[in-house]
Amino acid sequence: MEAEERRRRIVEAAREAGSVDVGKLAADLGVAKETVRRDLRVLEEHGLVRRTHGGAYPVESAGYESTLAFRTTMHLSEKIRIASAAASMLSDAESVFIDEGYTPQLIAAALPVDRPLTVITASLATAALLAARPSVTVVLLGGRVRGGTVATADHWAAGMLSEFVVDLAYIGANGISREYGLTTPDPAVSQVKQQAVRAARRRIFSGVYTKFGAVSLCRFAEPADFEAIVTDTRLPQGEAHRYSLLGPQVLRV
Repeated sequence: MEAEERRRRIVEAAREAGSVDVGKLAADLGVAKETVRRDLRVLEEHGLVRRTHGGAYPVESAGYESTLAFRTTMHLSEKIRIASAAASMLSDAESVFIDEGYTPQLIAAALPVDRPLTVITASLATAALLAARPSVTVVLLGGRVRGGTVATADHWAAGMLSEFVVDLAYIGANGISREYGLTTPDPAVSQVKQQAVRAARRRIFSGVYTKFGAVSLCRFAEPADFEAIVTDTRLPQGEAHRYSLLGPQVLRV
């Protein structure tokens, strides 16, 4: 098997399963583990995967973005802890923007039910979840619905959001880095996220450790724009400290 074909199969396997293991890849492809490690290094240099101890996982890009359904199967325990911690930072906010994505959806589920809230969201799943609560007024942003994330995007959603001033925005991203800030693959989604950052008095980023150091096509915010970053304990303490030096409180849960 030629190296190019082998690497294409590695990327496909990573995208299908969410991660790949060096040993299993070597057995499936009939090559040495060192060959797989070399392939993963090349793929990481091209921005297609990120290596981990013993394997790798795919990097989301303009050409590849995981679906909402797939995200519900990955790092679930970490996302639940992150969502609970992020929701506890609501404080006295009366109006909240909740981003698209599964972790923001978990944050929505963790919000208190004993107080009135106005929630603005692009996520149809989050809107449906909260609309059943008598204490919550839900504003669903209009626009083109993206099938993979089941959320609205484009200038319609961003334009509607520009008319609001919200107390707190819960923002997600496909990647966050100290050099390139918060990024997402789709320009239409970036437009909405960028407007959410502008519209909010307070901003909290939430995401699992795999988001850190990843970079997608469109930059929409900087770490310094956020009062807090909530992630899990698999982000090294030293790296968390480096992000905190940019301004936000970094909470590892």
